[in-house]
Amino acid sequence: MEKNNTKITSKGNPLTLIGKEIKVNDKAVDFSVANNSFQEVKLSDFDGKVKILSLFPSIDTGVCSKQAHVFNKEASALSNDIEILAISNDLPFALGRFCGAEGIENITTLSDHKNLDFSSKYGFLIEELRLVARGVVVIDKENIVRHVEYVPEITDEPDYNTAIKIAKEYI
Repeated sequence: MEKNNTKITSKGNPLTLIGKEIKVNDKAVDFSVANNSFQEVKLSDFDGKVKILSLFPSIDTGVCSKQAHVFNKEASALSNDIEILAISNDLPFALGRFCGAEGIENITTLSDHKNLDFSSKYGFLIEELRLVARGVVVIDKENIVRHVEYVPEITDEPDYNTAIKIAKEYI
């Protein structure tokens, strides 16, 4: 699998991203992940909506938990034409447990653990850790990528405001 040239770190230590780097104006590639019940979910299941992909390494860390909470809160105030998909390589059990315990109801948590289909197609797979790198991708209703953020330091939060602003522009 090809290496992505995007530079990211974890606590200052360089990490390697695998997969084709996704860029603004690319046609969004369909992918398959699992929901909290282990059922297959595809990007194409959300055709006709603006999609915000909230990407993170592990729901059981502070920054990832905060990212889920921030997007969950934001989602409650957004149009029904915007869908927030939170994707990690966590097991569906862990995502379901977290959402239940934390009251996360406004975003859809999805797992890429089985086939790494999303992370390898979008260039978010961290080779050394087999985790999804932190970032955000916004895809419009016609499945064109309108915003991409690979967070340079995975222990930092993404730019929530920019992602939400861009998503609203494509309703």
